[in-house]
Amino acid sequence: MQGHVSELENLAGVSGFLVGWYLIAALANGGAAVYWWRQRRAPGGAAGVQAWLPSLLWLAAAAGFLGLSAVALSGQPSALSLLSLPQPLRDAADRVLGPTLVMVGAVVLLVGFYFGRQFFVRSGVAWSVLNLALLGLGLSLTDPDFVAIVARPDNVPIVGLVFLLGFFTWLAARQAVRNDRRLARHEPPLEAVDQQRVLVWPDLVYIELICMVALMTLLLVWSILLKAPLEQPASTVQTPNPSKAPWYFLGLQELLMYFDPWMAGVVVPALIIFGLMVLPYLDVNAQGNGYYTIGERKFAYLAFQFGFLVLWIVPMLLGTFCRGPNWSFFGLYETWDVHKVEALNNVQLSERFWIDWLGRPLPAAPAGAAGWQQLCAVMLRESPGLVLLGVYLLVLPGALARYSRPIWALRNRQGRCRYWITLWLLLLMALLPLKMLCRWLFNMNYFVAIPEYFFNI
Repeated sequence: MQGHVSELENLAGVSGFLVGWYLIAALANGGAAVYWWRQRRAPGGAAGVQAWLPSLLWLAAAAGFLGLSAVALSGQPSALSLLSLPQPLRDAADRVLGPTLVMVGAVVLLVGFYFGRQFFVRSGVAWSVLNLALLGLGLSLTDPDFVAIVARPDNVPIVGLVFLLGFFTWLAARQAVRNDRRLARHEPPLEAVDQQRVLVWPDLVYIELICMVALMTLLLVWSILLKAPLEQPASTVQTPNPSKAPWYFLGLQELLMYFDPWMAGVVVPALIIFGLMVLPYLDVNAQGNGYYTIGERKFAYLAFQFGFLVLWIVPMLLGTFCRGPNWSFFGLYETWDVHKVEALNNVQLSERFWIDWLGRPLPAAPAGAAGWQQLCAVMLRESPGLVLLGVYLLVLPGALARYSRPIWALRNRQGRCRYWITLWLLLLMALLPLKMLCRWLFNMNYFVAIPEYFFNI
C-alpha cells in the first residue's frame, strides 16, 4: 500500500517544508505588491482605486501566506491540521478525477483559454492562478497519500515541469496577444522592433557558460537533498507494481489502455514523426513567421496545443500521478491499495451491434471452412466497425469541407491533397479522446477487433 505513513507522522515530516513553502509564497506576493506599486508611480500609470487595489491585494496575500508559515512553524499537529484541505473536498476531488473527465476537462480548458486569451494573459489573472496553485499544493501536502505520490524523488521534477509548462504556455500566449493587438493597429510585432545584433562571442557563449554553471550547481544540490529513486536489482521473478516507463514515455504507456500494442507503440509514434515532417509542407499560411501570433495562425495554434497539451502532457500526468498498482486509476488523495482491481467488462463494437442490438450471434464461418470463407465471416462480423471508421476517415472530411465554412476556407487555401492529409492527421489525433470516452462510458474496447490477423483498432 502507498498510504502507510500516518497523518501525524506526515505532518511532522512536512512541517519544515511548509514553513519555507509559504514563506517563499509570501515573499513573492510582497515583491508583486512592490512591482504593482512601482507601475502606479511610473509615467502613464493608472490612477485612482485601480492603481492601489492590486498592491493592496497582493500585500494581503503576502500577509496570509506569512500567517500560514507561522502556523506551520509552530509544529503542533492541531495547528497543522488546519492547513489541510477538508476531507469532503479531497473525497470529491478523487471522485471527479478520472481519465475521461480529465481529458474532457483539458479540452474545455484549452478552448476556454483560446477564446478568453485576452483575459487570461493579464498579469493579475496569471498571478492569481499561481497563488491558487501554490495554496492548493501547500494544503494538499498535509495528506499522506498525496505526499507519497508527489514527493517521490522521481516525481518531484515532474511537479516542477508542470509549473514551468504553465508559465511558458502563458508567456507565449501573452506575447502572441500583444503582437495581435499591434498588428490590428498596423504596427510591426514586438520581435521586429528590437533589431539589435547579438554576437555569438561574447554574448551568447557568456550566457551559456553562466547557465551551465548554474545548472551544475542546481543538480549538485538536488542530488544531495533528494535520494536517487533506486530500487532493488531487477529480477524476473519479482517485478515492481506498478511497472512504469520513464516519465517521458508514460504517455505512450497510457495509450496501451485504449489501443492495441502495435497501435500505441508503433503507429502512434510513427504518425507523430510523420506529422512533424509534413507539417511545413501542409501549412501554406505565410503569416506569423518569426514572431508570436495567434490571430494569424489560429489553426496551427489550436492543433499544436491540442496535440501537445491534451494528447501528450495529460496522459503523461495521468500515468505519473494517478496510475497505481495493477495499473488501476487512483485519485490524488486515495491510498494505493494493491488489492484494487477495476472490473471492466470490455466489449467490442461487433458484440454490441450483433448481440445487444440485433439479438443475433456473431457471424462465424462453419468448422473446416476455407480461408476465404473465414475472411468473409470476419469482415461481416467487423462490418459495423469498418463502416464506422470508413465514415469517420473518408466521409467526414468531405462533409466538413462542404458544410463548415472555416473548414471550406481551409480546403481552398491548402488544396485537395494537403487538405485530406491534414484532416486525416487531425481525425487520428481526435481518435484518442473518442476512444477514451467509449472505453470508460460504454466499456467498449475496440471498434474493429480481428485477433485472427492481429488487427485491432
